[in-house]
Formats: sequence, C-alpha cells, structure tokens
Amino acid sequence: MKEYIKYSKTFLLLSLIVIIGLSICVFFCDKIQMHLWLNGTHTAAGDFFFQYFTYIGEWVPYVIVAALLFYKAGWASFLLADVALSGAIAQIVKYWADTDRPLTYFAQHAPDIQLQLVNGVTMSEYFSFPSGHTTTFFALFMTLAIVCSEAYQLSTQSKATTPKLLSTFHFPLSTLFFLLALLGGYSRIYLNQHFAEDILGGMLIGILTTLALLLAVPKLENTKFWNWNLLQLKKHSS
Repeated sequence: MKEYIKYSKTFLLLSLIVIIGLSICVFFCDKIQMHLWLNGTHTAAGDFFFQYFTYIGEWVPYVIVAALLFYKAGWASFLLADVALSGAIAQIVKYWADTDRPLTYFAQHAPDIQLQLVNGVTMSEYFSFPSGHTTTFFALFMTLAIVCSEAYQLSTQSKATTPKLLSTFHFPLSTLFFLLALLGGYSRIYLNQHFAEDILGGMLIGILTTLALLLAVPKLENTKFWNWNLLQLKKHSS
C-alpha cells in the first residue's frame, strides 16, 4: 500500500493543496459571487473546449480500461471497479443531498443574473452535489498516475517488462494527470452544471475511493490474473 501511495504522491499533494484552498473559499465566500468569479468570462475557444472535454468523464474511462488490458489485467479491473464504485457513491450522495444546480439556484436566489450558457449543452437542474463527472475525472487520472509510476519503476529494473509508452516521463505525467482532472472538474463550473462545493465533493469521493481500493492491490499484485495482458495472448497464438 505504501508503495502505491508513493506512486501517487505528486497527484495527492497537488490535490490536497486544491482541496484546502477550495474548502476555505467555499466556507468563507458567497456562493453566488464565487460561482460568477470562477465561471469567468466565456470565450468561443473555451466554450468549444470545455463542452467536449467534459465528456472525458463519461466514456473515456472505459477506453482506458481496454487499453490497460495490454499492460496488466489487474489495473484494468482496478480502474473499472474504481470508476463504477466512486460513481455509485456519488450518485447515492446526489440523491441524498438533493441540491439545486446553478441554473435552478440562480433562478430562485438571483433571478436578475443571467448565467453564461454554452450552446449545445443540455442543462441539468437538480442533484448538484457532488459532481459525478469530477468524481470520475479524479478516479481515472489518479489511477493513471499510479500505473505510469509503477511502469516507470518496472522499466528501471527491466526494460523488457513494461511498455515504453507507460514508462516515459512519469513525473511530468503525474502532474499532467492532476491538471487534466482539475480541468475536468472546472469544466463543470464553466458549463454552469455545478458549484465549487460540488467539485470539491467529487474530488474527495474520487480520491478516497481510489485510496480505499488500493488496500486490495498488495494482495493481488502477484497473482497470475493481475499480471496477465493481451500481449501474452498474442504471443501464445503466434
């Protein structure tokens, strides 16, 4: 377990900084003013980018699961379980909290303020906290940070044991993965689908679920299933 915490330390440290900063802002700042500040001034480029980037939190994890089958079936299964479990927790909390999305909240509490909406985006009105997309973003990219760090460590021991793509630039990749996760969370604010506290909740669920599942990895990492990959299947068939 300690080894995998070490692999994710860059991601976790950067996340902790954002979580602390965001928590302070959520606690002390006015909800409406904070959202308007974070939502900022929209641009055509920003509208286009965030409208499509946010979809990473919907279907991309399953593409990554398939790709990880070429590395280790164990990590592919881990990511699938991580996304499914964290997503289920987020949905349960959503229906328990039952909070309004920005569109509904502003209509009730600040009707004179017109939110900047992006054409083509279907707006949700209810079940705002936490952000399910942000949960998935952080579960996905934290797992990738761990996998790439592990692959790097394996490559330093035996270059033949790990794909070159996964063993290169491991430290910059950990930082990049965090930034991608954070951008995913911010996309929900930019598109006026969530408030800052929703992003904070999504971050915590995604990260804590990943950490909880990591407890099982030391018991599985030496099993045949965990280390099996599709490249082995290709070798046997040739």
